[in-house]
This record gives sequence, C-alpha cells and structure tokens, in this order.
Amino acid sequence: MFIKNCNIIFENKIELGNILIEDGKIKAINPSNVQDTEIIDGNGLYLSPGFIDVHIHGAGGYDTMDGNYDSLNNIAKTIAKNGTTSFLPTTMTCDLDDIKKAVEAIALAKEKGTEGANVLGAHLEGPFISPDMIGAQNPNYLQKPSIKTFKYMVGNHMDAIVSMTIAPEVNGAKELIAFLKDNNINASMGHTKATYAEAMEGIKCGVCHSTHLYNAMTGLHHREPGVVGAIFDSDITTETISDGIHINFASLRVAYKQKGLDKVLLITDAMMACSMPDGMYSLGGQDVIVKAGAARLKSGALAGSILTLDKAIKNVYKNSNYPLHEIVKMATLNPAKLCKVEHKKGIIKEGYDADLVLFDKNISIKKVIIGGKEIC
Repeated sequence: MFIKNCNIIFENKIELGNILIEDGKIKAINPSNVQDTEIIDGNGLYLSPGFIDVHIHGAGGYDTMDGNYDSLNNIAKTIAKNGTTSFLPTTMTCDLDDIKKAVEAIALAKEKGTEGANVLGAHLEGPFISPDMIGAQNPNYLQKPSIKTFKYMVGNHMDAIVSMTIAPEVNGAKELIAFLKDNNINASMGHTKATYAEAMEGIKCGVCHSTHLYNAMTGLHHREPGVVGAIFDSDITTETISDGIHINFASLRVAYKQKGLDKVLLITDAMMACSMPDGMYSLGGQDVIVKAGAARLKSGALAGSILTLDKAIKNVYKNSNYPLHEIVKMATLNPAKLCKVEHKKGIIKEGYDADLVLFDKNISIKKVIIGGKEIC
C-alpha cells in the first residue's frame, strides 16, 4: 500500500509526503520508487499515527465487563471507525470473579487479535479505591488493597495488565503499589481522597500516572494542594477527558500549561453508549442515562463518557493554541509510552506498525489503517 500526497504528522512537525506500507509495517517514508501496490491518494489530508485509548470501558452497546471476546471485538470495531487503533479495555469495581472473567477475555483478545483496534492489555479501574471518591464505581464491591486479592483477580494473566487505578491513601495501597511497580504495571492514582502529602507518598512508592485528572480526586487549594497539586508538582503522567463536560476547557489549558503536553494523555473513559443513541445503558451494573452528550447515573454523577478520541483531539485543537502535531501526540506517542509499545507504535517511522489515520482539517476521519489493512 502506498499513501501519497498527505500531510504527515510526525512527532515534532507536519510535512507533505508519501508512505509505503508492506507486511503491516511502515516500509519507507518518501520512497523514490514504488511498484505493484495499492495506491491511496491522500489529497492533502492529514496522516496521523493511530490513536491509542488507555481508558475506555465500552462502545457500540458493549462493555468490557461483559467478560467475553465477542464484546471486546465489537468494541474494537466500533472505536476503530473514529481512529482508535489500539486500546486498553478498562474494568470497573465489580465482583472479583466478574473482574477475573473480564481479564481472561482481555488476555484472549490481546493474544488472538480483533477485527478492529488492537487490545494492548487491561486497565483495572478499582476495586482498590476510596469510598469517598467513588464516582460512578459501585461502592458495594470495594476491596481493601492487597497483593493476594490482586493476584486472584488477574489469575494467570498478570502479563496482560498494563495499568491499575488505585487510591494511595487506603490501607494496604502502598504495598500493592510497590508490587505493581516491581511487576512492570503502571500504578495510577485515581478515585482518591488523598491529601497532597499522601499523594506524594504514593508517588514515592511507585505511582507513575494519574486517572482522569480533576475528576474523582481532591482538588487544588492554596493551603492543601491535594491530589491535583501533587500531579502538578511531580513528573508523573496524567490523562484528561477532553469533552468539555468532565473538565472546563480553561482548566484543561491550565493543566496542559503546568504539566506540558508530553506528560498528558487524551482518553475517552467511554462506556457502552459511545457511538449509540441517547437512552438507558449500564456501567458496572448501575443504570446510566445518556442525554445531550453526557452519561450520568440517576444520582447525576458522571458515568464515563460517550467521547471518541478524534473528538477529544478536535476539542483541544479548537479550545487551545497548541499546534496540531503536539495535540495528536497526546493521543498517540504518550499513550504508547504508558503501554510500553513506543518502540513500534505511536509515531510515523520506518519499521513501525502501520496503524494510521487519515483525517481532514476538521479532524473528520476519512480512512483508518490497522496493521497495514484498511479498516474503514
């Protein structure tokens, strides 16, 4: 496959060029000679690395907690249409056996592959979180952090776990955070009522990331900086749900200016209603009402989102002054680094996986290529 006449979004620039794809990889950039291959004329469209979503519960009417391959495959196909070429199916605070079943399905999807976006592994959101920052998680299934309980949940698939959201101030959390670090799993601080001091202690123990910045965590106050202050005052990475509902765009700009775009990942936190009409859905066994672009529990609490990563990029582009290539990096290279696949995904470079997205100046998706094959 040869893609010509496109504005290639590199890590640090955008340049007009051509790309040759062979055997699922980027064979050459601006090759001098191309023969006997399918040609796609980009007609000046942008060519981006495929988007990577490290925090997504579901889409297309399916949920990670369904606990089966077919649901994950359908999620993968749904989100691929919006440019997501890799993702971490994300579990909820539920019954331990249900989480275990979901992990088994994720491990299978990672090994077997899907008909859409690649499954890179699992993100476990809970059950070791604070009851005081429960968000849309189910308080009936909270667990005390312990290595034993973690091992039970993941079974024989610890190598499929990429990240885990945990509240660092809860008893037992520090030991589990250290264990996660020792086993090359990202400990992400989230759904937490930690003080600034407790959050910084968690970082010392091994917390390297934070879950959906601003949401379900203690805010920044000038006398108690809280978890937000600890995120801003440290080198850990963070993630934002850039839909204009979870976070005001001014607050997003403050965060990006403070952290720098290299330390922020765009996520969707999407649930099963993503790419579906308004109506009644569920998340973690709880009823969710989706209306006017927002997903909420009956209590009014936000319950994930119906955001897609192309919309997240567009929202930041429209509501900030950052160049497009820097914004795209928050949905490509930065999450690739968190998932430890930056040696093969996240940038357009010779030898890298041919996971690519063509979109126009309005960031409307025109073509999606995964592993060198045109998906849509």
